[in-house]
Amino acid sequence: MSEREPLREQPVREVVRRGDDVIVRLAGELDLYNAPVLREALGAAVEQPPRRLVVDLAEVAFVDSTALGVLLETRGLLPDRDGFVLAAPGVETRRTLQVSGLDRHIRVANSVEAALAD
Repeated sequence: MSEREPLREQPVREVVRRGDDVIVRLAGELDLYNAPVLREALGAAVEQPPRRLVVDLAEVAFVDSTALGVLLETRGLLPDRDGFVLAAPGVETRRTLQVSGLDRHIRVANSVEAALAD
C-alpha cells in the first residue's frame, strides 16, 4: 500500500443471527471498492434464508450506486423480498435512498429494533 493510498475501513462490522433473523451491521463508505466484500457477506447471510435480513446502516457514511446494486441483488436472493429491511440510515444515506427511489421499494426502518418488531 502506498503512502498516498488511504486506509479503507472494512464495510462489514458484524453478522448476527437472532433466531430466524439475521442482522448485518455495516459501517464507513459502501462503494465500488468494497462492493465485493459487501456482496460476499450479504450472500453468506442469505445462504440459509432468514425470515428477515436487517441491514444496519447506522454507521454508514456514504453509499454509491454500486453498493445500492448489491443491496438490491441481495434482496432478490430472499424467498420473501419483504423480509429485507434497511435499518437506521443516517441523513446522507437516507437521502441517497430517497434520490435513488429505493426507499419506495425496500422497507426502511428507523432502528434495528423497529425492523425486527413486525
